[in-house]
Amino acid sequence: MNHTDEQPGFDSPIRPLEGDWRIERVDGLLPPMVGVWKRIRGERGETRVGPMVAWPFRVERREERFALVYRPPFSALVDEVRAAPDGSWLGRSVLGGRELGRFRMIRIGYHDESSPEEARNVTQQVRLRAKLIDYVQNVHALEQNVLLMLDSMIVTTKDEEIIRLLKRHKEESRRQQQRLGERLRALGGGPGLASVSKDLAAIGAAQVKGIADLWRADKPAQNARDAFVTEHLEIAAYELLERLAERAGDPETAAVARENRAQEEAMAQRIAENWDRFLDLTLAEQGIL
Repeated sequence: MNHTDEQPGFDSPIRPLEGDWRIERVDGLLPPMVGVWKRIRGERGETRVGPMVAWPFRVERREERFALVYRPPFSALVDEVRAAPDGSWLGRSVLGGRELGRFRMIRIGYHDESSPEEARNVTQQVRLRAKLIDYVQNVHALEQNVLLMLDSMIVTTKDEEIIRLLKRHKEESRRQQQRLGERLRALGGGPGLASVSKDLAAIGAAQVKGIADLWRADKPAQNARDAFVTEHLEIAAYELLERLAERAGDPETAAVARENRAQEEAMAQRIAENWDRFLDLTLAEQGIL
């Protein structure tokens, strides 16, 4: 008898739900689902955080959907799920008849409890996913800092050609941040407390620097220097993000990292091609040139 024949509920209408499922937050009041997954076997299952057992539930068929009814003391909580065309399951969490939020279940396999190696693989995948969310949040906050830095540079720059260069990159940075935000939502990591906290910290740092920029000398050269350093910081951040996304099996996030990094590399090259211009502007402002 093979392993498939031994799976519980093989002839049951609940069979499509059997397996292990990664949970992604979609919307509503649900928190970020970092490390959250469900294990379903026959008419029984449990929601877990990492390798730890969290809340057991029973599976009930309700017309065209299934209900995951939690055991006491959480019996007022029900997850209602229905099949999606892409093989995932769309769900909504209901507490006392009121919807709390929506989520998606994505299959990550069928792992036997008796296999420590498979259990470790699931745990590693969950941990990689949590680390990936952390990296995306960090780069998202970095882009927030860059947007504010660009605003400060635009205000303190008088050369129209340089202003156009900065405004162009500001639009690129805004789109980069939007793409990162979309990946955060897809991964179930935003907008959450950790993500918002990192963005606020970035905003605070950028505002302090912006005020200092208003009073310093050699603005064109110093602005160019800071921008050049920041571009390479972003390039390094996207290099790491791409590699981590590939290890976590997330090609969509890896593609976003590559696309964003290419724009940062192009901006760094544009700055490098204008060092003499930045220096000329600085000397002209001080009457040296």
